[in-house]
Amino acid sequence: MAFEGLSSKLQEITRKLKGKARITESDLKEMLREVKLALLEADVNYKIVKDFIHSIEEKALGQDVLKSLTPGQQVIKIVKDEMVELLGGTESKINFTPNPPTIIMLVGLQGSGKTTTAGKLANLLRKQGKKPLLVACDVYRPAAIKQLQVVGASLGIPVFSNENSKDVVHIAKQALNVAISKLNDVILLDTAGRLQIDEELMNELKNIKKEVKPHEILLVVDAMIGQESVNVANTFNEELGIDGVILTKLDGDTRGGSALSIKKVTGRPIKFIGTGEKLSELEVFHPDRMTSRILGMGDVLGIIEKAEEAFDVEEAEKMEKALKKKELDLDDYLMQLRQVKKMGSFSSLLKLIPGMSQIKDLKVDDKEFVKIEAIICSMTKEEKKNTKLLNASRRRRIANGSGTTVQDVNKFMNSFEATQKMMKKMQNDKGFKNLLKNVNPEDLKKFKM
Repeated sequence: MAFEGLSSKLQEITRKLKGKARITESDLKEMLREVKLALLEADVNYKIVKDFIHSIEEKALGQDVLKSLTPGQQVIKIVKDEMVELLGGTESKINFTPNPPTIIMLVGLQGSGKTTTAGKLANLLRKQGKKPLLVACDVYRPAAIKQLQVVGASLGIPVFSNENSKDVVHIAKQALNVAISKLNDVILLDTAGRLQIDEELMNELKNIKKEVKPHEILLVVDAMIGQESVNVANTFNEELGIDGVILTKLDGDTRGGSALSIKKVTGRPIKFIGTGEKLSELEVFHPDRMTSRILGMGDVLGIIEKAEEAFDVEEAEKMEKALKKKELDLDDYLMQLRQVKKMGSFSSLLKLIPGMSQIKDLKVDDKEFVKIEAIICSMTKEEKKNTKLLNASRRRRIANGSGTTVQDVNKFMNSFEATQKMMKKMQNDKGFKNLLKNVNPEDLKKFKM
């Protein structure tokens, strides 16, 4: 995962700081040296690292931090604030025109994930109440148009293409007329990429910009190529002029330094990040939340947003009733499991919980939850309602039916029984009930780490 190496190193440094009652100037310099090495190993631009460290040192020494009662915490706060600033400071949104349709032009090198990202962005904007139209402007790459059509069909989002024309400016203008007639308020132009930046590519993009006048030009950059992504962003910005960056493949084995360098080098913000292969795995980029994740402080707001997106009102009410029952059965358990799965992988969700990323050797295999689902689905209605019926022969039948072992079934049932006991305790705990009554969801949304 992105930032994993950097994150673990920075979290180790902050743990050392928290454990110190007093911090000397030499302690601070040693900590900053470790931070510097961690950032350089993560492929962050050397000049940016140098300025970043200098700024932290200046603030830490200039505010009598070392003489305060909680110097470690204050230094950590300075590191966090500086990193938020480095990543862009605040969330940068798409500028929608008051006179639709808003035209968004996606550009980038071949292999950066433009076509898939076009679908992801269309899907995200639709969830925000927009009516997007995808436009196939890549007329060179074999099957590029077909790929966009497949993506659009899987999402139920219309795709405009003209396979009889190689004139991308003409295609874009045709798409504009179609969008106006069909009342699409957002047009996403999926333009052609190249294996490297060349004059022909730039001229074509400049022609589209001149004739179609897009409201937003977003550069799609592969985070896996490291520091080269910063050079690509810089060149596109100087040649074409971009409004923001979409950083893809942040779920891959990458050091993440490009994300920490792009805003500072180009002056253009990261607006979205791709966090997985699914068409739902594109997120708005929040510098403060990303910093919290890197430093192991979690992302409570991120969890709330994922939950709001995954759960509809009817399903939430069903789950609430299930949780209020005196006896949690396997149907309730399966319903909850499936709802949580909609929010993403369990391992990715755990990383959003404050402190969880600091637990060493914390591993969650999502395949285990597939096993659990298979085990429950192999039971009869009576067995799901009353687990006391599960004798040895029934457990063998369930194991055979679910493609698991009897040991797997026993392991899950032990875990489920422990969950049942915990739920009973929570139901009987008046203090817990009162706590739940007083929780205001709106207050949770305002909560920031």
